[in-house]
Amino acid sequence: MKLSARNVIKGRIATVKKGATTSHVRVDIGGGNVITASITNEAVAELKLKRGQQAFAVIKASDVMIGTD
Repeated sequence: MKLSARNVIKGRIATVKKGATTSHVRVDIGGGNVITASITNEAVAELKLKRGQQAFAVIKASDVMIGTD
């Protein structure tokens, strides 16, 4: 896999929760950290995503927001 994105984080799929058109895929990256991606149900089917499978969270963003309470 070759990508222009520099933030590629390896992990394992913890859950795939399908909605009407979009799925939330949670990737456990270790140390109690989980990254959640919202992707189409079609992409989940094409990639054959399932719990326990090795996967990569690829983050390509021009903005990062920080919030505090």
